[in-house]
Amino acid sequence: MTEMLSQLTTYFGYPFVRYAFIVGILVALCSSLLGVTLVLKRYSLIGDGLSHVAFGAMAVAAVLKLTSTTALTLPVTVGCAVLLLYGNKRIKGDAAIAMLSVSSLALGYLIMNVFSRSANLSGDVCSILFGSFSILTLDPAEVKLCAALSFAAIAVFVVFYHRIFAVTFDEEFAAATGMRARLYNLVIAVVVAAVIVLAMNLVGSLLISALIVFPALSAMRVFKSFLSVTICATVVSVVCAAVGIVVSILAGTPVGSTIVAGNIAVFLVFALIGRLRRTA
Repeated sequence: MTEMLSQLTTYFGYPFVRYAFIVGILVALCSSLLGVTLVLKRYSLIGDGLSHVAFGAMAVAAVLKLTSTTALTLPVTVGCAVLLLYGNKRIKGDAAIAMLSVSSLALGYLIMNVFSRSANLSGDVCSILFGSFSILTLDPAEVKLCAALSFAAIAVFVVFYHRIFAVTFDEEFAAATGMRARLYNLVIAVVVAAVIVLAMNLVGSLLISALIVFPALSAMRVFKSFLSVTICATVVSVVCAAVGIVVSILAGTPVGSTIVAGNIAVFLVFALIGRLRRTA
């Protein structure tokens, strides 16, 4: 135990490890806040679809050798979020998400195969899809950008908490009372798109949905009110992210997969606690 603590102290003496830890905590916090709303509104697939859009945008950014992939990935993902809500009315719901998701994955992989000159193409693709140690290579500018976007997402959730609560549980009633429900749905989608872009370096595009959905589902096994579920999901997400990053550093495992494995374990524990409470 002493040796492990000494090893952790040594690792956290490096700035890039501290940067990764800070960004990981902020991304987990933002994901859990929006995850409760997405699960309750049955919008979980939007997160999955937008994560695949982010993969396609990042593939283009990689081919263009952009210094900051976020400069391209963020506006493209936000634009697709708007398109899903206000696009073609003939193609709705899960069909539109499926089309966008599959198209982005296919075109992104095709572009990387045709135009990329990387000597390790399969490694680059796996890194984007499943996450890697790229979060350990963040520079101070990227950390500041991630922190700014994270605090903006948290601020939006706090400021519009009551309106988000209203459109989450009864969108039609909220619109009938004069609330601009479509506008707040758009705000939710845009913030989710920003969070997904932030989470790309942490867990990869294929695992982002787990970071959004699992903490919310875990909290719902035990708690019932919107506020208590949101607080519990936030705590679960932050703890799993912190433990996952530490374990991945010590054990050399992929960061994203380790965090998701922790979320799965917590979900199973909470599901057992919820069942025991119901039977009692």
